[in-house]
Amino acid sequence: MAKKVLTTIKVNLKGGAASPAPPLGPALGQHGVAIMDFVNHYNKRTEAKKGEVVPAVITIYEDR
Repeated sequence: MAKKVLTTIKVNLKGGAASPAPPLGPALGQHGVAIMDFVNHYNKRTEAKKGEVVPAVITIYEDR
C-alpha cells in the first residue's frame, strides 16, 4: 500500500550550506520533520556544488 502524502515543500538552498535557520527550519518543523536529519543529508549530497543554488522538493508523508 502506498504511503499517503501530507505535503510537498519546494526550497532553493545553497549546496553544502543548508542550516536549520529560516526559511527551512520553520517550514520543516511545522510538519514534525527532523530538521537536522534533512540538513545533514542535503549538505552531504550537495557538497560538490558548494555556492550554487540547488533546488530540492521535499515530500512529507503522514508517518513523517
